Amino acid sequence: MTLTIIVGLVVLAAAVLVAAVVVLRRRRSRVPGDGDGATAVGEAVDRVVGRLADRAAAGAAGGPAPSLRDRLSKARAALTGPLTALERTSVSQEAWTEVTEALIRADVGLATSSEIVEAARARADSARGDPTAAKAALQTELRERLGGFDRSLARRSDGESPSVWLFVGVNGTGKTTTIGKLAKREADAGSGVVLAAGDTFRAAAADQLAMWAERSSVHIVRGSAGADPASVVYDAVESAAARGADLVMADTAGRFHTEHNLMAELQKVRRVADKGSGVVTETLLVLDATTGQNGLAQARQFTGAVDVTGVVLTKLDGSAKGGIVVAVQAELGVPVKLVGVGEGIADLVPFDTSEFVEALFA
Repeated sequence: MTLTIIVGLVVLAAAVLVAAVVVLRRRRSRVPGDGDGATAVGEAVDRVVGRLADRAAAGAAGGPAPSLRDRLSKARAALTGPLTALERTSVSQEAWTEVTEALIRADVGLATSSEIVEAARARADSARGDPTAAKAALQTELRERLGGFDRSLARRSDGESPSVWLFVGVNGTGKTTTIGKLAKREADAGSGVVLAAGDTFRAAAADQLAMWAERSSVHIVRGSAGADPASVVYDAVESAAARGADLVMADTAGRFHTEHNLMAELQKVRRVADKGSGVVTETLLVLDATTGQNGLAQARQFTGAVDVTGVVLTKLDGSAKGGIVVAVQAELGVPVKLVGVGEGIADLVPFDTSEFVEALFA
């Protein structure tokens, strides 16, 4: 039996169990007095589904992993035509215009796209008509613009613990899932991790984070519904200090980014997280790559409010707007540190400039 068939059967089993959860929860709502039993069964099935998903991901990891080139097929396809024109013997003004338009469509931004193309054109002109020089010049320009950033996830420099990583972003960007995947990675690497369920306004967010905590065998601190998010994060930091844990990963609320109250709340969380035994070393903004320039607007708001130190781009594999990587760094000076290129736990990966550029142009 091939690996593909085995993984397929595991996924099918998971789907059947998910259907069972739905049926049980519907019955719970119809049968008075039977809620506790249905809830217990539902939670047990949720745990089984999570473990099956982990096993499926582990099984898939045994085979050849898709390359970043394969993951970025949509973004690359948007550039294919214009880049082909650049490889002709004689590169015309029209070809450079097509490249500029392609970069704009990829959400690099008008001003940044124009600057990149002008600089690449100057490089290519100095190569005296080499038909491959134009494409190579564009690659070099992108690498240089994306370079020069520290993309590591910072820890405390004083050797003490815990370090605190705050995660911010609007709802729906994959923030809680990102925390869960990263917690799993850090725990597997030997770090002591505590999760803080700071999004106290959405019970689903805390429940989801609790499932990730169970999968990763890490501790979670959560408050009651509507509790002060800052107090939950503070408690998580103190709990981590008492346990000797290295790292606190704190979820935060994600109502729409233009709401003043949300930004004030995040600022308070940031201040309080620094007051106790921990030090905030990262404030990571989670953006959905498929939103393009809307994501950039979110980045501006959050960066102004809470001193964002890095960006996590989710769903990059499903987007033709991969240029948002360039736009974020060019316009905000904030590095993209992690990218999501799939649904599996191992599909949250450190951003690598050379690999990214090669995947777009390969």
